[in-house]
Amino acid sequence: MIDNFGNKTALSIWESNSAKDLPRDLWIRAKALLTIMHNTSILDDLRIKGEPPHIRLHKLKGDKKEYWSVTIRLPWCITFKFEGGHFSEVKIENYHKG
Repeated sequence: MIDNFGNKTALSIWESNSAKDLPRDLWIRAKALLTIMHNTSILDDLRIKGEPPHIRLHKLKGDKKEYWSVTIRLPWCITFKFEGGHFSEVKIENYHKG
């Protein structure tokens, strides 16, 4: 279950299926990934191959080592903390840009 959102992009996709700073062609996929996250308490549910394809669940490193990431479509990702079956600080971001 998603406990909270860490930025307005993720919250906007969740509430209105759109966001000003996320490319329009990624809105549906982002909402689908957020829906999967909200409807599960098992991190491995995000590893499912098939629909949606190629989400690349992985633990981040360095100053983001407390976070996980799933790919919407590179360079856009959903980053989040996961603890006790809950997703928190859920953000949609391009953390690859320098």
